[in-house]
Amino acid sequence: MDTLVLLGSFFALMIIGVPVAYSLGLAALAGALWIDLPLDAVMIQLAAGVNKFSLLAIPFFVLAGAIMAEGGMARRLVAFAGVLVGFVRGGLSLVNIMASTFFGAISGSSVADTASIGSVLIPEMEKKGYPRAFATAVTCSGSVQAILIPPSHNAVLYSLAAGGSVSIAALFMAGVLPGLLMGLTLAALCLIIAKKENYPKGEVIPLRQALKICGEALWGLMTMVIILGGILSGVFTANESASIAVIWAFFVTMFIYRDYKWRDLPKLVHRTVKTVTIVMILIGFAACFGYLMTLMQIPQTVTAFFTGISSNPYVILGLINVMLLVLGTLMDMSPLILILTPILLPVVKILGVDPVHFGMIMMVNLGIGLITPPVGTVLFVGAAVAKLKIGAVTKAMAPFFVALFIVLMMVTYVPWLSLWLPRTLGL
Repeated sequence: MDTLVLLGSFFALMIIGVPVAYSLGLAALAGALWIDLPLDAVMIQLAAGVNKFSLLAIPFFVLAGAIMAEGGMARRLVAFAGVLVGFVRGGLSLVNIMASTFFGAISGSSVADTASIGSVLIPEMEKKGYPRAFATAVTCSGSVQAILIPPSHNAVLYSLAAGGSVSIAALFMAGVLPGLLMGLTLAALCLIIAKKENYPKGEVIPLRQALKICGEALWGLMTMVIILGGILSGVFTANESASIAVIWAFFVTMFIYRDYKWRDLPKLVHRTVKTVTIVMILIGFAACFGYLMTLMQIPQTVTAFFTGISSNPYVILGLINVMLLVLGTLMDMSPLILILTPILLPVVKILGVDPVHFGMIMMVNLGIGLITPPVGTVLFVGAAVAKLKIGAVTKAMAPFFVALFIVLMMVTYVPWLSLWLPRTLGL
């Protein structure tokens, strides 16, 4: 009955339209009152949930990504990708995927990726003869890479939800190969579709112009080197790399590119603070909710349920994949990570699944949810940028869902993809 009160009140609040963060908080209060837990204990968990040093990485990465997104970085990355792959048949779709790879390694956000890359490339692809729905589908599916490629905000949340037992640096490195695999799989699909539909070839960019484009893009790409190089070399931590990335992004945007106006900076910072505030409220209430789940022994119940079905890790991971794919279509990614990680991590640990590997499984699953109706955040952003109906974009997404499902199966059942790089680097 305790579990029914906690989870029932949460879902009831969600159904009537209460935001996820507040649904978590109010459900935690309802559960606490039901089991006669002092509300002071809930408030202590709320404060403890956001009083984590590792959380400082999130606002800095969000701010760095926002500065680069609005400061002309997306346009330069698109041009740089065009130099590399834009001359083949269907080249603009490859440019889209590659630009998302680069931008995802700077912003760590699929929504920012879709908005920035989509505003540049969707009109350009339509102008060159690509269907607008196809261009939008490429943009949305390509942006899922930002969930995996470091610096991923969601990797920080997963580490937090795992109780800090999983290294953020290890999660960052674990996402590199799955992220690149996703990009290559989507690129191969785009080439197949381009050949079948006879999409146009791009033009080879003259050497002098290509060198100029590469030189301009190099300043922004250095952000990746700063973030990853600093962490791997041990020069600074993930938090410190995020703050240094902000300083570098500010320097490049305001003094090198100079596309952004000084008077617009306060508005950008204000938007970033609003975003970070929402995330922190969510984290605090999720900590309360997780505390109640622990008291009610929900993780142990779920573990017993799954292990009672089968002792085969492949079967259990398959069932978890189905559950995550379904839930990912109904809720946003961040709350699902915070809610489900404490429940599912004990299950996979019993089966011998590495927590870093499971983190990548969760990322891919919930990343697919971001582009799946009815609550696909990235899908809605892409449709808004393209000025298309959700149904039209979803229909065009069909082959991309197949490609992403193949990537999910490989990430799930080939642990080497996630674990080789972190283990090689001793993380």
